[in-house]
Amino acid sequence: MDDQNGELIAPVVQNGRPGTAMQAFNLTTDQISDIAAFIHSFRVAGYDLSRDVPTNIVVGNAQDGEAFFNGAGKCTQCHSVTGDLAGIGRRMDAKLLQNAIVSGRAGGRGGFGAPAEGGPVTTVTVTLTDGKTVEGKLDHLDDFLVSLTDADGNHLTYDRNRDVKSVVVHNPLQYHIDMLPKWTDDEIHNLTAYLVTLK
Repeated sequence: MDDQNGELIAPVVQNGRPGTAMQAFNLTTDQISDIAAFIHSFRVAGYDLSRDVPTNIVVGNAQDGEAFFNGAGKCTQCHSVTGDLAGIGRRMDAKLLQNAIVSGRAGGRGGFGAPAEGGPVTTVTVTLTDGKTVEGKLDHLDDFLVSLTDADGNHLTYDRNRDVKSVVVHNPLQYHIDMLPKWTDDEIHNLTAYLVTLK
């Protein structure tokens, strides 16, 4: 574990261990260095993780990211650097930030752009065949049923083929979903580089 490039194991390999079954091997220093690199690639208990250089995903231009945030990205329609994104670069690492850009949230409590108490909520407006409209948090939607929780906490389920005239889903992350195929890798990288500066 203390060896870096084969310098500590080279004498043992080249000279062997007298009095044991370990014989000497006629290998060059470069060959032993290659063997050491291979051995160091093993992930074992106590492996020195400081040998691995962490991947830096911040490869964009922060100024271009700020321009995109305030301009073509239309991010300011829903987000504010002094509101929901204040200190986002301190609260989330770059990888989570980049994932948040493409999903609209980080996947945890208080995700990207989400209120502290929880993430954005998808709601639904259901128009029944009798003309009545019911709204609430979407719980389930398939070809047969729509379920929601209304403002009073009532869990309601309707048969889409019998009781429902129309269903309109309101997904607060829809813009991210719609724009992901349109945003370029450079735009996403630049936006990430900008957001990590918001400490």
